[in-house]
Amino acid sequence: MNLQYERIQAMCSDLKLTSMISAWSAIAQKAAEHEGSFADFLESLLQLELDNRLQRTREILLNMAGLPTIKHFDDYDFRFATGAPKQQLQELKSLAFIERAENIVLIGASGVGKSHLAISLAYLAVMRAIKVKFITANDLMLQLANAKKQDRLDDYLKRSIMSPKLLVIDEIGYLPFGRTEANLFFNVVAKRYEHGSIICTSNLPFSQWATAFAEDQTLTAALLDRLLHHAHIVQITGQSYRLKNKKAAGIAPVISQPLTQHS
Repeated sequence: MNLQYERIQAMCSDLKLTSMISAWSAIAQKAAEHEGSFADFLESLLQLELDNRLQRTREILLNMAGLPTIKHFDDYDFRFATGAPKQQLQELKSLAFIERAENIVLIGASGVGKSHLAISLAYLAVMRAIKVKFITANDLMLQLANAKKQDRLDDYLKRSIMSPKLLVIDEIGYLPFGRTEANLFFNVVAKRYEHGSIICTSNLPFSQWATAFAEDQTLTAALLDRLLHHAHIVQITGQSYRLKNKKAAGIAPVISQPLTQHS
C-alpha cells in the first residue's frame, strides 16, 4: 500500500465517503482496464456512494416506520379480491398523493386486504426515502393519552404525528373511543390537514364512524370533513381472504352480524 493510496483512504474517511473507502481502488482498476475516461471513473464512484447512502437511508426509515410486516403491492391477490378497485389502487402506487398531502381511506369488511394495501403503500414510500409512521388506531390512542397525561402532548404531536410525510392509521372502528380519545384523534387529523398524508383503514362505512368516536356526530362530521377533503376513498367489497381456505373446506365460522360492525 503506497502513500497516495493511504492519503485517498484517509480523505474518504474524513469526508465520510464510506462506500468509496473500500471500492475506489477496484473501480479505478476497472476503468483503467477498459480505458475509461476520468469522468466515467468519477461517475461510477459517485453513483456507488449515492446508491449505498440511499440503501442506508431506507434501512433507517424502515426501522423507524413501525411496519408490522413487509407487504408488497404485487402480492395482493386481485383474482380473489374481485371487489378491489385495481385501476385506482395501481394509480396510487405512484405516491403522488404524498407530495400533494392527500389522504387515502380504505373501507371494507374484515379480511379483504385493507391492511395489506396500506402496508404495501407505506413500504413503497420507505423505498423512495419518504419518512413513514405506521400505527393501529388503538395504539395511537394509547400513546396520545399517555403523552397528554405526562404533559408532553405537543412534543408527541410534533415528533410522531407531524414529522412523517405519511402517517398510516390501521383499524379505525374496531374498538370504540371515549370522548377524550375521540378529541385526541380529531387533533391528529386536524393538525395533518393539508400538511401531510394519512392512510387509514376501517371496517365501518362513514355513516357509522360516530359509533367509534363516542357517538359524537358533530366531532365525527368535522373529522371526516378534514380527512376526506383531499382524499382517495377506496371501497373494497368481497369475502375474507384469511377465511378462503376454510370456506373451501366447509369449516368457516358462521358470522351472525354484518362485517361492517365492530369485530
